This record gives sequence, C-alpha cells and structure tokens, in this order.
Amino acid sequence: MADKNNLIVYCEYEHGKVADVSLELLTKGRQLADRLGIKLEAVVVGDNLKDIEKEIFPYGVDTVYKVEDSRLYPYTSLPHSSILINLFKEIEPRIAFMGATSIGRDLGPRVSSALHSGLTADCTSLEIGDYTDAKSGKEYKDLLYQIRPAFGGNIVATIVNPDCRPQMATVREGVMKKEVRDSNYTGKVVDLDPSKYTDPTDYVVEILDRHVEKSKVNLKGSPIIVAGGYGVGSKENFDLLQKLADTLGGELGASRAAVDAGWIDHDRQIGQTGVTVRPKLYIACGISGQIQHIAGMQDSSLIISINSDPEAPINTIADIVITGKMEDVVPKLIKYYKKNSK
Repeated sequence: MADKNNLIVYCEYEHGKVADVSLELLTKGRQLADRLGIKLEAVVVGDNLKDIEKEIFPYGVDTVYKVEDSRLYPYTSLPHSSILINLFKEIEPRIAFMGATSIGRDLGPRVSSALHSGLTADCTSLEIGDYTDAKSGKEYKDLLYQIRPAFGGNIVATIVNPDCRPQMATVREGVMKKEVRDSNYTGKVVDLDPSKYTDPTDYVVEILDRHVEKSKVNLKGSPIIVAGGYGVGSKENFDLLQKLADTLGGELGASRAAVDAGWIDHDRQIGQTGVTVRPKLYIACGISGQIQHIAGMQDSSLIISINSDPEAPINTIADIVITGKMEDVVPKLIKYYKKNSK
C-alpha cells in the first residue's frame, strides 16, 4: 500500500477542554509529520465543541475533524469506535495516535482490530526510520518506530508495522513533551455529520449519571519528588520518606516494587506502568533503577540517589549519589534542611 496520507491524533475531550496527553501527542505528531513531509490532523468527538480548534491549531495542526452530538459525551465505546473506524477508512491515515488512558485503552484495540492495523500500547518513544525484512529482503522506508520496554523491562523493543495502515500507537500522559508550535497557526475545520459515521444501534448504551473522582495525588505538578523503592524495606520507612517530602514541600512517589509490596498506594507509582514526571528535584531512595522506572523520571532536572548498593543502575543517571542506608541518610537530610532553611 502506497503511503500518501497524514498523521492523525484522537483528541480526548473532557470538562470543556482537550486532555494534556492529546496535546503532548500533537506535539510529537507535528515533529514526525515534519520529518515525513505530511500534514498533522486531529479528530475531536463530543458535545459543545464550539471553538475547540483554537486549543488545537497552535500545536501545528492542519485539519481538525469535529464530530458533535449530545449523545457523544460522555465517552461511550460504540459510537466513538464507529466514528474513528469509518473516518479512518475514508481518509486512510498513515499514522494514528491516542493517549494510553482508560478511553484510549478501550478505543485503540477496537479501531485497530476492525481495520486489521496492529497497535503498540504504552510507547515510551516514537521515531521514523527504515526497516528491512530479514526473510524477504524487502526494504521499507520511513516507518513508524514504536518503542517500548518488553519482557518485564529487560529489553527495549522497537516495533514496526510494515504493511498495514494506519500504524497505531498509544502513549501515556507525561511521556511526551507538550509544546505549542505557533500560537497563530491555523488550519481548516471539517465538521462531520455523526449520522454518517455511526449506526443507531451504537447508542444503545446511555449514561444517566457519572461520577469521576479526581486524584488527590499531584505527582506531575510537583517540582520536588521523594520516591522510594523496594530497598526502603517497610511501610514505616515510607513514613520517614513522607517526612522528608513534607519538609521539602514535595510529593511522595514510589517504584512498582514498593507498590507491589503493599507499602504505598498505586496512585503514587512512577514509571512505565505509573506516572511520568519531570520535577526539578528527584530524590530516589532504595530504588535500583529498572528500565520501566527510569522511563518515568529520567527527564528530572536534578536526580539524587540514596542507595546502600553503589552499583545500583539508577546511580548511572543520578547527578548526586549518596551511598548508605536511607534510615541513616534521610533523617540527616531533614535535620540539615530545617537547620539551613530558617
């Protein structure tokens, strides 16, 4: 199949605005579209979409497809899937992205299955490159490299989709950087008639009432994070880390191993299967530094590692390494910070 078409991002729409993860994907999408010499497009499905394009165009979007109907908000699986499946059949995008959110995880597999396109979930990096099939020797130019940790994080896999289109990937919030391309950038708006893309049976599920509880933990917005791993050793030692976080005015985070051990709640998990963060200061206590965890915090401005193992992998990316037991080191940090901040 000859690639002649564009890159499209499904923009999640909630509480009157486009989700951050979608804007992050538009930023990455614009970079990749420039590399390929193609256009960047976006599709928004929902209700009350007046002027939503003003939020999207600055990211370098050339076309915004809007599908508006009161029955399309809040999100339900069937109509949103039908719209994307039928729109993609019509415009044949080369690449399609969506957030690895509860919506994206529901929508992505439905769309890729219907289009037989394949889908790589939870990508940590997206690039363009060439590929040669080892069996046939056939060369493919400018494929989407869909990069993610695999086999429990022991390797980083680069996945390609040579023949089927669109090349689809989902990415978690915070993994990509969100950057406006040009605040005056404008493209065209295409209003689509929902009845042409959906079937009346798609609306059999009606949402009568919905309650979404906001997360009380704001790891993404915190400039200082104190994170603990399996090496912290106990729930009580996490209380000590909480004291350090409170002293510094930061948030408490954790690696997956600490969450799995039951020492801390899942909403504080940082990494490939948790939250991706970019704080000014990241203090890693008893964290060995598995690839999945590093993927979620490697862009921190300053990384301090406190670990009893001088060979811990995280020390290779840390700016400052303190070798010692956290039970000895952390109380000293609290004491000296209080002493010097008066």
